[in-house]
Order: sequence, then C-alpha cells, then structure tokens
Amino acid sequence: MRPIALSNVTWRKSSYSNPDGGQCLEVSDDLPSSVPVRDSKTPHGPVLLFTDPAWAAFVGAVGRGVLD
Repeated sequence: MRPIALSNVTWRKSSYSNPDGGQCLEVSDDLPSSVPVRDSKTPHGPVLLFTDPAWAAFVGAVGRGVLD
C-alpha cells in the first residue's frame, strides 16, 4: 500500500464542531474516493481515512441519531 500525501490538502471544520474550540473535527474534500478526518486540536496528529461510501454511511447514521 502506498502512503497518501496529505500535506497539500485543504482542511475544513465540520459544521457540527463546537464553535468555542473544543471537540472539533476537520475533513478534506481534496482526495478522490477518500475522506481524511482529523482532530483540529492536533493537526499534526493521526488522520483517519474513510472511503466515500463509508463516510456517507457514518454521516447518515449520525444524522439519524443512530450513533448518539
């Protein structure tokens, strides 16, 4: 498996993130077929990489309250 370069992606904060700086999630839309996700408090920390279908399923489940 080849490493995925994330140094040039543009991160955006989730609209569901806490506005006062806590519990913030950032995602990037720059990679085809993948959605990288990171904690905004540790921008140089680990990144989770989801496939598009897995991310859509996760966001849908959160929206339906399945993962409360």
